[in-house]
Amino acid sequence: MTASMTAFSRQEAVYDWGTISWEIRSVNQRYLEPHFRLPEQFRELEFGFRDSLRKKLNRGKVECQLRFYAEDTAAKGLNINAENAQALANAVKELGTWFDGIKTPSPLQILQWPGILSDESADADEVKKAVIALFNKALDDMISVRQREGEQLNAIIEERLDSIDAIVADVKEKLPTIIAAQKQNLLDKLEAAKVELDPMRVEAEIVMLAQKADVAEEVDRLATHTKEVRRQLKEKGPIGRRLDFLMQELNREANTLSSKSIVVETTNSAVELKVLIEQMREQIQNIE
Repeated sequence: MTASMTAFSRQEAVYDWGTISWEIRSVNQRYLEPHFRLPEQFRELEFGFRDSLRKKLNRGKVECQLRFYAEDTAAKGLNINAENAQALANAVKELGTWFDGIKTPSPLQILQWPGILSDESADADEVKKAVIALFNKALDDMISVRQREGEQLNAIIEERLDSIDAIVADVKEKLPTIIAAQKQNLLDKLEAAKVELDPMRVEAEIVMLAQKADVAEEVDRLATHTKEVRRQLKEKGPIGRRLDFLMQELNREANTLSSKSIVVETTNSAVELKVLIEQMREQIQNIE
């Protein structure tokens, strides 16, 4: 599936201990070039993030930014478990009915009893797991965006290929007529000038003219290249570089067609071909 290198994704998750958000944006680049902006406490996770990018992406400049907003846990970090505290009070009261002289424990002693206090401060491992999970979600979403845009690029390129094939077919159809017309034009000029030339010389001139006007080879190669572009668009994996090379080959044939042109029809066709090829090349710059 054709994938674009241009995409953006933003994902956010809210927890009791805070809020995390990821922003991942990607633009075209010759190679894979990841950049990370992370809070210092998550810097150790960067290697894993880079590894995930390498497994799922092949090209593009990818900027990843993590934002972390921690909740203020100073006031609510330690909470009294009311149920356990009530059970402890009942136990102390009951012991008082059995034994004389039992002192009521101090508040500090009560707080030190197991199960009375619960710490709701965020667990570091839990936070890191959430950060990793949200990164993977943002990355998958960004890849989906790249694929959707790739489908649009595919349609644009296919449309240009259809136009190129139509021009190539038109030139191929008109080529015999063009060569015959140029041959007759040369004979008419010689006859009008009343020039007596050696028949062998005339034949040689006609052959040279036909060779110059014959662009059948270039037309055939143009058709071959468009077929290969269509085939590449259906390939899996990165295809951008191969498509870029094919654009160079298409442009080379269009330039040759222009240089060999001896009539306005083929000149105009060559110009139109170069316009279409350049339009495709601009879109291919964004294909992975």
